[in-house]
Amino acid sequence: MNVVIPPDKAYFRIGEVSRILGVEPSVLRFWESEFKSVRPIRTTAEQRLYRRQDVQELLTIKTLLYEEFFTIKGAKRQLLLRKTGHDPQGTEVRINKKLEGIKEGLTQIQKLLKGG
Repeated sequence: MNVVIPPDKAYFRIGEVSRILGVEPSVLRFWESEFKSVRPIRTTAEQRLYRRQDVQELLTIKTLLYEEFFTIKGAKRQLLLRKTGHDPQGTEVRINKKLEGIKEGLTQIQKLLKGG
């Protein structure tokens, strides 16, 4: 995806971002509600003004959803993984495997103590 963000702008209105990304403004509003990392500021007239970093984040979200075919949930997890290097679900899986191993070990000890 070769999208160019104008270098001379710090803030973008929703229509501009819509054209840059090639999606409808309603899609941007939906993504804004789902992805907390996108938080445009509001003018006194309640118009959204997206910062450069918001536009970059939206480009990443679009890539995850439209090109890499992640679900919303998967895209959220992928964004977190890219930002922190930490996959919360992966940690949960590792902990569960360790707990299963401990449980199995305790079950074997219990059998030995019962004589069988």
